[in-house]
Amino acid sequence: MFPARVRAGAPLALVILALSGCSSWGCNDTTAERGKAGVRVRVVDTSARPLGVTAEVVDWRLEPHPQVPSEGDKVRFHFRFEGANEYSGPAVDACAVDKKRVALGCQTVYSSQAFGPDDPLTGDDWLTVEHPEQVAEVLLIPNDQSYHGRTCEQDIKDGGGPHPPEPAGRGDQL
Repeated sequence: MFPARVRAGAPLALVILALSGCSSWGCNDTTAERGKAGVRVRVVDTSARPLGVTAEVVDWRLEPHPQVPSEGDKVRFHFRFEGANEYSGPAVDACAVDKKRVALGCQTVYSSQAFGPDDPLTGDDWLTVEHPEQVAEVLLIPNDQSYHGRTCEQDIKDGGGPHPPEPAGRGDQL
């Protein structure tokens, strides 16, 4: 009689453990696939769905940064976010690339940076690269980098779910 009672209560115990967060089989991390980089991209979420925002490199040039001219040329680029608002919105990786689209230097730019006094949709930033003479263009990667939720490793109970791809870095083929 006792084993039957234990078997009858086992499913209930499993449900209680799962609901309490003591179970690890309910937490899954997934990483979005990196989208195709371009001068103009439609920004996508971690499920590759468009956010209704377009990011574009308006122009770029090599010049010394005014605060550190002794360091030589850096890549100054202007970018535009259309469809984002001033207070919250996506972020994308911007990369200076060579003729083969190999990243020479990258950083994340936020749509909130694109609300300057001259043009309310355009911002500018600088990329530092080891060999500025190799820069052929500046590209944006369409994956939204603005939200990095907690991973299962960080929080087994509330973590998990989709995450943006790793930020692009020097040497990545775009």
